Amino acid sequence: MAEQENGVQASAEKQLFIQKIYLKDVSFESPNSPKSFLLKEWNPEVNVQVGNAAVKVGDNTYEVALTITVTATQDEQTLYLVEVQYAGIFVVSGLDQEELQHALGAYCPSLLLPYIRETVSDLITKGGFPQFLLQPINFDALYLQHRQQQEAQAQADGANVSQNVQ
Repeated sequence: MAEQENGVQASAEKQLFIQKIYLKDVSFESPNSPKSFLLKEWNPEVNVQVGNAAVKVGDNTYEVALTITVTATQDEQTLYLVEVQYAGIFVVSGLDQEELQHALGAYCPSLLLPYIRETVSDLITKGGFPQFLLQPINFDALYLQHRQQQEAQAQADGANVSQNVQ
């Protein structure tokens, strides 16, 4: 409970706890094997997609899920497709709305990244393909970019509403 000092209510202590980290979903496909293993030259085009989502699951408790999809193609043939989703349950308190959004959109996904990196690498290697190392991801930069896109969209929507009113 927050205490009162000189008539001003002090804010609660800022806290973030990890309750659990777990593998939520995993998929590996190698649709063109064994043909994929017989390529004369290994020169795939690799596409990596990243997504994350946060859902409130209780008082001050959130599930944050990080999804990585890696697709390798060569000569218009899919060599492999890997999709991994890791999630964590986090208890967060004492943060204002902006800090909470940043924690759920950047800090928590960065805590999940080492787990998902290992799983993606293991799946690809166990699928018979050369080792793949997922590069570090700057979730702070991605979060900032997402916020800027949201603000630009809100401004565009506001401009459209005012134009329609005139």
